[in-house]
Amino acid sequence: MNGKHPFILRLLIVQLTIMALGFAQVTAFAQGAAATTTKDAKASGEEKAEQILKRAVEALGGANYLNVRTVVSRGRLTPFQEGVSGLPTAFLDYITYPNRERTEFRAQSGRVIQVNDGDGGWVFDGAARTIKDMAREQVEDYTRYTLQTSVENLLRGGWRKDGAKLTYVGRREAGIARRNEVVRLTYADGMSVEFEFGAKDGLPAKVLYQRKNAEGVEAPEEDRLAQHIAVGGVVAPFVIDHYRAGVQAYRINYESIEFNVPVAEALFARPANAKAVK
Repeated sequence: MNGKHPFILRLLIVQLTIMALGFAQVTAFAQGAAATTTKDAKASGEEKAEQILKRAVEALGGANYLNVRTVVSRGRLTPFQEGVSGLPTAFLDYITYPNRERTEFRAQSGRVIQVNDGDGGWVFDGAARTIKDMAREQVEDYTRYTLQTSVENLLRGGWRKDGAKLTYVGRREAGIARRNEVVRLTYADGMSVEFEFGAKDGLPAKVLYQRKNAEGVEAPEEDRLAQHIAVGGVVAPFVIDHYRAGVQAYRINYESIEFNVPVAEALFARPANAKAVK
């Protein structure tokens, strides 16, 4: 231009300024819209996850399920080695919510009792005739991989006091003409657990998470829940298959499950010595 056309130059500057302001407004609007969309999608995802939990509770018995305070069950645990099942071991299990459990195994070598009671517990070895306090690592392992990965902890809301975050993952194929709704719990320490529920019936179907092995390497673990049966207005899975790194590790077959039956406090108290174990 070199000053030959000052009017055209001023007009061009004005036009460019108007265009810049307009672009800035459009960009700001787009960013605001994107943020709102992301926020709405996030809220919608959390709401969807909560709806799935609510539907699952109703499928399991609604108020009857939520009002369960104790569970006494009997059955057999069958280990698997390279796809081949071993000898089943009979068990008797007592649960008092939220964090008390006593499991008795009756094997050929003798009876084994494991008791988890809040932040402590003890183990009785009938073959060796010994009773020991549960190590801190054992207590943490039970809390992390039994309580925090359980459907009960998810549906009864125990995760909320732990500050875990609930999100909706989406749908997954679960067989021919079957899909599962998937939600994820993410705990403050980074551990995440995914729960799958039948898209049609709302019943819990799978639990998936990562667990460190003896070498400290994480590998996938999975529970598959099946044969849901109603007992006194509460629905429970009578078969649980557990997989490690895609290979079946054991199967739990329940023979009976009783809800809200009396469970004596003495069952969780540590005996003075092995001879005092009943």
